[in-house]
Amino acid sequence: MDKTEYLDHYETMLAGGLAKLGTSAGFLDGEIVSNPDIDGRWDNEFAAAYIADAVVNFNSYPDAAIAWAAFLGMAVAFQWDSDWMGHRSDPYPSYYGPRGWDDMDEHVLYSMLQLDKEQASALNSFFLACSEAARGLIRHEGIEAQTDTGFYILARTYTVMYRLGAAVQLQRMGYKKINVKI
Repeated sequence: MDKTEYLDHYETMLAGGLAKLGTSAGFLDGEIVSNPDIDGRWDNEFAAAYIADAVVNFNSYPDAAIAWAAFLGMAVAFQWDSDWMGHRSDPYPSYYGPRGWDDMDEHVLYSMLQLDKEQASALNSFFLACSEAARGLIRHEGIEAQTDTGFYILARTYTVMYRLGAAVQLQRMGYKKINVKI
């Protein structure tokens, strides 16, 4: 298996495992649904900037470095539903909290989504559990830190977490995947 195949396999395994966790926790309905507008913000605009923030913070705050990507995904999904034309070009730093990247989670949960403490706590706990599961998979796979493979694994992990956060928010807003026969 070449490196790209391995990374694709890892991403598929992680997404499948987190979809199961999300379903059992009541945040998903069996899978991580996607949306090209929301995914496009990550792929074309946010991934490099987020990864730069996460890499700097990973050694001190590994769970935050992984989990914050999910909060970013939630915020973009929320904006996609509420006012996409008004927010589709918001710069990445606009998702920071008052302390910058450090409190992105609180900014998204309380300022943007305006959740109560119980809802915010449940989501925070869920995304931290997902982060721990992702780190467990990375350890299980024997990925060496500070290697190019380690970097690409983390990049794929952040991508899955962003998409997980977006899927959770879409589910919270009532969106469901429906197969249409044409």
